[in-house]
Amino acid sequence: MNRLFGTDGVRGPANTAPITAETATGLGRAAALHFRALGHSGPVVLGRDTRVSGDMLEHAAAAGVSSAGVDAIMTGVLPTPGISFLVKEMGGMAGMVLSASHNPWEDNGIKLFGPGGAKLSDKDEEAVEALFREPPARLPRETGRIRNAPSPAARYMDFLVSWFRGFPEESGLRVVLDCGNGATSWVAPRVFSRVGLSVRTIHCRPDGTNINRDCGSQHTRDLEKEVKETGAALGFAFDGDGDRCIAVDEAGRPVSGDRILLACARALDATGRLANRTVVSTVMSNLGLKKALAADGIRHVETDVGDRQVLKAMEGSGAVLGGEDSGHMIFSDRHATGDGILTGLELLSALAAGGRPLSALTEMEVFPQVLLNVPVRERKDLESLPGVATAVEGARKSLGNDGRVLVRYSGTRPVCRVMVEGRDQETTLALAEGIARAVKAELGAA
Repeated sequence: MNRLFGTDGVRGPANTAPITAETATGLGRAAALHFRALGHSGPVVLGRDTRVSGDMLEHAAAAGVSSAGVDAIMTGVLPTPGISFLVKEMGGMAGMVLSASHNPWEDNGIKLFGPGGAKLSDKDEEAVEALFREPPARLPRETGRIRNAPSPAARYMDFLVSWFRGFPEESGLRVVLDCGNGATSWVAPRVFSRVGLSVRTIHCRPDGTNINRDCGSQHTRDLEKEVKETGAALGFAFDGDGDRCIAVDEAGRPVSGDRILLACARALDATGRLANRTVVSTVMSNLGLKKALAADGIRHVETDVGDRQVLKAMEGSGAVLGGEDSGHMIFSDRHATGDGILTGLELLSALAAGGRPLSALTEMEVFPQVLLNVPVRERKDLESLPGVATAVEGARKSLGNDGRVLVRYSGTRPVCRVMVEGRDQETTLALAEGIARAVKAELGAA
């Protein structure tokens, strides 16, 4: 039986299994039953991004929660980290977000938070999935109530602004925001205006079908152009549900998550906030990040892909800062989960403290990196495939200590990701293509 949960909840085409109203109802019920059985009280907080299918899924999930005898509080459109915040602030037993993050509008997904607003542990996920697949024969006779959350966006914005320690009020610093026509569209412009910035927005008019369409954290071309043409100090691009942030510097050049992580690490280190002088990132981070942190005497912990893995490694190492090159950052002394708007505010604080432009704060050697996605018809142990193993070993020998090879399956799509990093683009590309050909020969989709 295939596992329902991937690396970041359940995701797929909306209104098609598994992303159906029935699934949302079943998971809402299962999550409420699980945490209720563990002795937790309080409501389940539900929210969504701007996809047209979000209405259906949010209401279906609320019905499932209610059927378990637990109150469901709906926020409507709100960034994923806003749901996490409200779970903690409202004393909720759990949270549910109906979102497919950076995926196109046709997709949707279901993410879960536990008490305190943190992502579920593997153990909790397994228990919820078991209850979803085999619900109890009898449900509580008394159902929960369903109601709308009071002022959810305002409360979340107050939380974000309360942490900002950067520019003096009304600094007038110009910033451009690309909200990806997603869940940050109403929140982010107000937050950055409240901390004294001059804000210009693009892609902040969601219509239910334009989320992430040639905009947001994965498509920064429009943001780059707008920053250059308006002379802004920098720009921020968020993904559909608002847990990722990618920046653009004053010259209109994109600033990756690794660069943001480096700038924030240095800023936190300078103020004594960088606990254990440790930073966590995933195996997808550029080798240049590790070398830059080492040069500053900052310990680097590497973990598998996914924010849950990052958070687990942060807890194990005592770090308060971790993230992914995709722009998903966690400041655990501020928030229980990754937050794109908070990341932008932290980077602005680093900018204010450093007194230099963003390009200078985020400068680091970047090793050429090639990432190829190979559609596969099935998933087999990659190390057991002779052709793939030979290609990978050959690439690693060729690169030596000046590069890396990573071959893994996507947690959300039927693809094998081949990542190769090296000193020069030509060699790196050739090695990646060789491994991709080997994967396609063994597992390629028809």
